Amino acid sequence: MATQRLFFALSLPDDMQQALVRWRADTFPAGAGVPVAAANLHLTLAFLGEVTPETSQRLQTLASRIVQPGFDLDLDDAGHWPRPGVVWLGCQRAPRGLLQLASLLRAQAARHGCHQSPQPFHPHITLLRHATQPVALPPRGFHWRFRVSRFSLFASEYSRGRTRYRALASWPLSSQDPHALLSAP
Repeated sequence: MATQRLFFALSLPDDMQQALVRWRADTFPAGAGVPVAAANLHLTLAFLGEVTPETSQRLQTLASRIVQPGFDLDLDDAGHWPRPGVVWLGCQRAPRGLLQLASLLRAQAARHGCHQSPQPFHPHITLLRHATQPVALPPRGFHWRFRVSRFSLFASEYSRGRTRYRALASWPLSSQDPHALLSAP
């Protein structure tokens, strides 16, 4: 049975992708790591791994039932994880809505046989891969903000030596009262 490598994530607006690519080029030396393509910049909410079409459909049905308000996301933190070789951009204080959405998607994925890391959720956007040597991080003071109004299910596809992330489905977050509770049957 054919499977797909899937994950739930937040897309970045196109103009923000381009701004981050320019900032990354100005901030990190060329040999610091392998840059992630602008179109592949995203914030993973729940990694699913290799998933059958049936499980994908069940998870998409559950995702379509999520009722949660949108939220603002501030990107104002950066770090380097030497062991996996990742330089990342994230948030100093993750918004409640982001943590709730990721928690719900990860729990649904686990209930449907998709292994979830025991590590706590650390919202981040991978900027560089294969960054195994020490990397000088930029001084504080950088900041981007965007409104998160939807989340998506992506397929990770590898072809001709390149990985491409393709959105399979997207769901809106509501514009209702930000104090409304998250719910999904």
